[in-house]
Amino acid sequence: MTIEVKVPMLPESIADATISTWHKKIGDPVSRDENLLDLETDKVMLEVPSPVNGILKEIIKNSGDVVKANQVIAIIEEGEGKSAKPAKSDKSAAPAQKTKEPELQNQPTAAAENSTSDTSSTLSPSARRAAAERGEATTTTTKPVTATSIATPIAVDLNGRPEKRVPMTRIRVRIAERLLEVTQTTAMLTTFNEINLQKVIELRAQYKDKFEKAHKIRLGFMSFFVKAAVEALKRSPAVNASIDGNDIIYHGYYDIGVAVSTDRGLVVPVLRDADKMSLADIEAKIAEYAIKARTGKLTMEEMQGGTFSITNGGVFGSLLATPIINAPQSAILGMHKIAERPVAENGQVVIRPMMYVALSYDHRIIDGKESVTFLVTIKELLEDPARMLLEI
Repeated sequence: MTIEVKVPMLPESIADATISTWHKKIGDPVSRDENLLDLETDKVMLEVPSPVNGILKEIIKNSGDVVKANQVIAIIEEGEGKSAKPAKSDKSAAPAQKTKEPELQNQPTAAAENSTSDTSSTLSPSARRAAAERGEATTTTTKPVTATSIATPIAVDLNGRPEKRVPMTRIRVRIAERLLEVTQTTAMLTTFNEINLQKVIELRAQYKDKFEKAHKIRLGFMSFFVKAAVEALKRSPAVNASIDGNDIIYHGYYDIGVAVSTDRGLVVPVLRDADKMSLADIEAKIAEYAIKARTGKLTMEEMQGGTFSITNGGVFGSLLATPIINAPQSAILGMHKIAERPVAENGQVVIRPMMYVALSYDHRIIDGKESVTFLVTIKELLEDPARMLLEI
């Protein structure tokens, strides 16, 4: 008996998806609930499990194809058995499931040399100019470039250097759209301060082993910043607000988004009711989100509804930057590299572990006084972390 594999229902507001990677090929045995392929949307990655035990008989939609909910993408021959021969079909007969990147080459491929389809628009301006000067035709293979394959270049620039063209992933396209929209629709401004993290570092050094033993999670810096941010948001409600038309919505809860970098782009899962979480709860949830983000397991629910965000460029060595607001939120806190610098204390120059912090905010709703007050609160709480525990 043959069973159709269909695209599952997509999350709300998502019209279609792109097949990112097939984990099985025609003729492979599959088990019920085993992941067959990954679907990439403009927000999350989705897995498509096998509905039954059997043999993958036919692949109807290949990597790079755009599909919609309930669309049939494969056929499974139900039952146990040895690998079946590939079904005869135009799409499945081709070795379309290879996802390995081809190496760059300086010369055209045989397929490109034999192609008569003019697709010079896929080449960079410098490559087209160099080819024209040499009297070469700027043609290439008609096979489409997908998110899982990289086109082998058929031209070089003026200095003989190879080039390749890679399409943006759906998530990267969505990130670009959102960032551009924020810069065009908000009155974004950034204010800065610096924090002496000497006491936080000493506190971590003193209790990190006991903390890890008690809670089975490492004590990092982010939990301190989340705690400080929540307290600062309580004192500066506008920073925790958002604009809806001509209205300002003051949120009575604290859902903190924490930016996580992945190979596919930046994602911002949300710590729900962060004001009710302990340092251990925050660290554990962030670690869980990091694993999910890097394996494409984050859900839409885990990335929606934040009221304020924190991003840490310091893990990559950034000394100072201006983060972009995560709309529709009105502000985002940027953490940076901890660096030992000379500072003045009690009339003496001493070396302290310092961090620059940046608050980017929507000036339509947050005034300069509120933004500065917010950052000063963050600074005061982290330079004397006992204040967070005493809530003073």
